[in-house]
Amino acid sequence: MFENFKVFETEFAGRKISFETGKMCCLANGSVLVRYGDTSVLVNVTASQKPREGIDFLPLSVDFEEKLYSVGKIPGSFLKREGRPSDKAILCSRVVDRPIRPLFPKDMRNDVSIVMTVLSVDPDCSPEIAGMIGASFALSISDIPWNGPIAGINVGLIDGEIILCPNAEQKEKSDLTLTVAGTDKKVCMIEAGANEVDNDTMFNAIMQGYEEIKKMVEFIKGAQAEIGKPKFTYESQEVPETLFNDIKEFAIEEVRFALDTDDKNIREARLAPVVEEIHAKFDDEEGTNLLQIDECIYKLQKYIVRRWLLDDGKRVDGRGLDEIRPLNAEVGLLPRVHGSGMFTRGQTQVLTIATLGTIKEAQLLDGIDGDTTKRYMHHYNFPSYSVGETRPSRGPGRREIGHGALAERALEPVIPSVDKFPYAIRLVSEVLSSNGSTSQGSICGSTLALMDAGVPITAPVAGISCGLVTEGDRFITMVDIQGLEDFFGDMDFKVGGTHKGITAIQMDLKIDGLTPEIIKEAFEKTYKARIHILDDIMLKAIPEVRPELSEYAPKMLSMNIDPEKIRDVIGQGGKVIQKICAECNVKIDIEDDGKVFVSAINIDDVRRAMAIIETIVNDPEVNAVYKGVVTRLMAFGAFVEIAPGKEGLVHISKLDTKRVEKVEDVVSVGDEILVMVTEIDSQGRINLSRKDAIAAMEARNK
Repeated sequence: MFENFKVFETEFAGRKISFETGKMCCLANGSVLVRYGDTSVLVNVTASQKPREGIDFLPLSVDFEEKLYSVGKIPGSFLKREGRPSDKAILCSRVVDRPIRPLFPKDMRNDVSIVMTVLSVDPDCSPEIAGMIGASFALSISDIPWNGPIAGINVGLIDGEIILCPNAEQKEKSDLTLTVAGTDKKVCMIEAGANEVDNDTMFNAIMQGYEEIKKMVEFIKGAQAEIGKPKFTYESQEVPETLFNDIKEFAIEEVRFALDTDDKNIREARLAPVVEEIHAKFDDEEGTNLLQIDECIYKLQKYIVRRWLLDDGKRVDGRGLDEIRPLNAEVGLLPRVHGSGMFTRGQTQVLTIATLGTIKEAQLLDGIDGDTTKRYMHHYNFPSYSVGETRPSRGPGRREIGHGALAERALEPVIPSVDKFPYAIRLVSEVLSSNGSTSQGSICGSTLALMDAGVPITAPVAGISCGLVTEGDRFITMVDIQGLEDFFGDMDFKVGGTHKGITAIQMDLKIDGLTPEIIKEAFEKTYKARIHILDDIMLKAIPEVRPELSEYAPKMLSMNIDPEKIRDVIGQGGKVIQKICAECNVKIDIEDDGKVFVSAINIDDVRRAMAIIETIVNDPEVNAVYKGVVTRLMAFGAFVEIAPGKEGLVHISKLDTKRVEKVEDVVSVGDEILVMVTEIDSQGRINLSRKDAIAAMEARNK
């Protein structure tokens, strides 16, 4: 029945991986079921027969579909089915998109769709890597024009040892979460989160991963040679060379003048009338259309910017290749928020706001990963006004989610542990103005906001990007690229880190890959720039973390109790914990393992509640003094509750330092009094003394 069914097997970083094709999804242009350990990912690639009209780009969509049945879970939503992609799924889609997209023909306009459906998950075998390699395999054997194959790999670092494709246990211990992709000739994608890893170690990890990638690429080429379909012929949308040359001759000097400024607003104002003149001259020429003319204008700008860089070493705004735009850092801009920081680099400006909350406010996750909550969150917003455009806000897109995740990854290694700082932390980066490198601006602004909020980060983090222009074997790198250099250049190599080392990398490419020499140079340049930003700008705005939290931030303390005592703190029907919260004006969160978090605006309220909880979970100590509440009066004394559920007797002879005739002469029901525990008998009964407590307090005050 399945006469075209084929299975290709190999080893990948010491584990078996197989590719099954010809059995499922036979109507797709290319299809493969990847089995990597017990991880199974079905990848299908399709393309439209005709090009889409009215566009000037390749309409490629890449979707990583998480199915919760893959980990034996039922969705937690009301509908009980998967909804919009999770942030993790979107990030996986972007990781696969970035190395694959540059390898499609630049002049193709046919819709291309890549869908990776996660069917089964083995925690030790990454579905993201299985999906990436599967997408490469499916494209290679399909009839869709594509200049692959590529492959990708995860790399870890444990105790200084580089680990390829680390398992779940190793990932927990790893100081590095690195994803590398490449062809058989070059590295074409790098994404990393790291615990302050130095440049040399990071470079070695990339290169070791790349060696394994090349083996997989050769394996896919073998499968392609055996069963690959001939690539279909597409309708090229390449602009006629004669039209480009005519427009170049007509307007090159005017366009060159328009671009030659460091101000984006001036550039656009200069360029607008030139574009009108070009259209006025060429719109009515036979065989041309508006899209072709706009494409020629784009190509002319690209030609000018790249010739400046390659021939003259000149940048659009006149800076040197390693020169950073004017920088500024400010903190404490907003009076009522818990922390704020604004970072400005040229015409790029990002304002980040920090908010602290209780651990209960951590984000709940419903995905195929083992994590169920996230205590530290970073969100990035890119409104239309930041680039001088007008469009309605429709929530974050894939780019915003990706940039937010990059900043989050960069700062995660320096966020204090929950034991040292028992808060949920949310950062929101608002891009106020954009002319390149807003994601790196959000890293800098976030560090400022955290320090302003009093979050005891272990080290400040800064971010910077490195650009690239290539021509044959020639290449030029430049630090701190602005929008035009990103738009017309070949690379946006983003690196975040501390003085000690790298905490995050994200590399976007428009060419087929990077050589080791380019990667090394990018690391060196971003390191020098990062240190300058930290020492000369950020740490001058706020030299150290503020010693105290904002008066508007919740104050929080935590403690560990015996899990068996949790029910005593909560009480029957929640009466005990509700009483503590009401009396002390606090919030209390208790986790199953006995971790207790107490928060309030006033730290004294927190300490009072903590003291009450301690008296509940700890047995009273003889000779210790407690503040208790009188609950009952008897002829022979008064009963005093020193903690919820813990009551003792103050005998009439111990009620005061002088003789007492009647209990009512000294105390009434509801009075708060200090008492000392004098005895706990064999039956657990507590004897108390107000007389001894008064004497102890007087002695302490002398």
